Amino acid sequence: MTRSASARLAAVVDALPLEPHLRVLEVGCGPGVAAREVARRLRSGHVLAIDRSAAAIGQLVRGSTDELASGRLRARACAVEDFELGADDEPFDLVFAVRVGALDGRHPELGERALARIARATKPSARLFIDGGRPLRELPIPRLPT
Repeated sequence: MTRSASARLAAVVDALPLEPHLRVLEVGCGPGVAAREVARRLRSGHVLAIDRSAAAIGQLVRGSTDELASGRLRARACAVEDFELGADDEPFDLVFAVRVGALDGRHPELGERALARIARATKPSARLFIDGGRPLRELPIPRLPT
């Protein structure tokens, strides 16, 4: 992991069950440190990093030239509770979030909406991880009626 990553964030990325082909969604990416590291570990997969802050997405873009050019990383300014797949997006295999209040219980009023949006954007076999375990914990993704 890059030197700018904290030990905690490095442990989170190391704990993710990444495979080279996965389609990964990072919720609340901030300046993109974890998203860049995940993108570097993928070969045919890619990461879509989202954050409600346009300023954070700007930092990610400025610091991720190689990863963006490779096609293994994309970024979008969007809150998770408003997230929808884009026209060219396919469902994700893996979702992770670090310090996202809608998923970690700090903003429970947004939690249900956030999980419903994640459910619509993921494959039935997808997994969702958030910080707060050792170092991660897995949350169930609710399966919506089709």
